[in-house]
Amino acid sequence: MKEKNITEEIDEFAEKPEEVLNKEDLKELEEVKKATEKRVNGTFNKRQTIEEAEREALANWKPKTKLGHEVDGGKIKNIDEILEDNRKILEPEIVDRLIKVKSDLLFIGQSKGKFGGGKRRVWRQTQRKTKEGNVPTFSTLAVIGDGKGHIGIGEGKSKETLPARDKATKKAKLNVMKITRVCAGFDCACSELHSIPFKVTGKQGSVVVTLIPAPQGTGLVVADELKKILKLAGIKDVYSRTSGKKRTTFNLVKACMKALEETNRK
Repeated sequence: MKEKNITEEIDEFAEKPEEVLNKEDLKELEEVKKATEKRVNGTFNKRQTIEEAEREALANWKPKTKLGHEVDGGKIKNIDEILEDNRKILEPEIVDRLIKVKSDLLFIGQSKGKFGGGKRRVWRQTQRKTKEGNVPTFSTLAVIGDGKGHIGIGEGKSKETLPARDKATKKAKLNVMKITRVCAGFDCACSELHSIPFKVTGKQGSVVVTLIPAPQGTGLVVADELKKILKLAGIKDVYSRTSGKKRTTFNLVKACMKALEETNRK
């Protein structure tokens, strides 16, 4: 918006009579105007090319595994066939081809602040001491899902933020799993799949997460980071109880994933 306002100001300025501006000044203003318009169009085209590049990458995908060839050839059209047979997914494009994936990043880091009061952020930064100086590393935790019972998490590390995000998203697609959703509230008798079938518990480190079925309209009574996971999994109503060091987001998330995995118990 600022760039467009600058262009408008240049137009108004350029419309002034030659008595105010000489020809050289007008020429410079025209060059600035062209450069500004080119920059505005360039950023817009860049955003378009990012989305198009992802589609082209999926369209030009050449599978390397047997499972990938079966998916690309149309023999497997449902991801549940792969998960029920416990087949290992080694290519993230398999998940992209079979389900419509949505992704999100979890707040696992903290920005620098006075007395440790920095805001939470999705990047966790660490440093390694070397002779050349400090070498920073960024790590992040991504969650993917389709809102229909498929969910996965993955961790990515890199020297820069964007490669770390891409690694985490790819690993989350490789770790995708299916969970069971039902209407299991004690005072709910709808036919919508909005909760979990029974009480489940997951433990990671000192963190214990217990998820309890809830009637329709209750909402997600869980921590903010767990809400992101449950929404992408397609769960709308659930109660929860947690214990342990809950500020450790890694353990909190992994305990929740173990609890969701227990929903497949027969």
